[in-house]
Amino acid sequence: MAERGRRKGSEDFGEDSRRDLTLWVPKTDLGRKVKTGEIKNMHELLSLTVPIKEVEIVDMLLPEVTEEIIKVGRVQRVTDSGRRTRFKVVMVVGNKDGYVGVGQAKGKESGPTIRRAIEKAKMSMKEVKRGCGSWECGCRTAHTVPFRVIGKGGSVRVTLKPAPKGTGLVSGEVAKKVMMLAGIKDVWVHTEGHPRTSLNFALAVLDALTQTNTVKISESDIPSLGIVVGPSMKQDGKAEAN
Repeated sequence: MAERGRRKGSEDFGEDSRRDLTLWVPKTDLGRKVKTGEIKNMHELLSLTVPIKEVEIVDMLLPEVTEEIIKVGRVQRVTDSGRRTRFKVVMVVGNKDGYVGVGQAKGKESGPTIRRAIEKAKMSMKEVKRGCGSWECGCRTAHTVPFRVIGKGGSVRVTLKPAPKGTGLVSGEVAKKVMMLAGIKDVWVHTEGHPRTSLNFALAVLDALTQTNTVKISESDIPSLGIVVGPSMKQDGKAEAN
């Protein structure tokens, strides 16, 4: 079974899961726009609300991502020909600066299954708003969620509450991995349901983080809450917020 824990870089899985992008021939309109430079970053891409069908799109726009194993499960099935073992893998990927995704894959071998889970996580990448929504802090930096948000995943319901700087991630291990890769450093987490179901727990946290984009905010509240959308520092060196 594959070792649990942090996996930074695809070389940890035995072979490079990132393709040679110079040889990439896009098959979708979205891929062609990314390849030609018409779409320059993930913020522009996700604002189109078009599903990502090619993992190379994310590899090109977010070349530096960290991968974490949430769960590697092994299931044995008894058949007439003997016992058959299959792996179920849940992965989370993110750049620790406003983008995170969760993916699951099943297969006969752990290595290829992990790589497929990474690809699915990349193609489910979400953008996360961060800020300083804690009344106890007021530092106006993007270290926690800007306001209280609720997410659901299967039977799991997760509530994320802004925490003052230095609090850390007060949550279970699964939620910690998702929020760390999203760029959240301080937060209080309340869970309901069955959080031991790793996939549902991870999806509920991801859904809660995605909800930060659905709350309408007045222009005057953006600087006071220190709200940042996506990367805290863009290529031009300026922070961007909606």
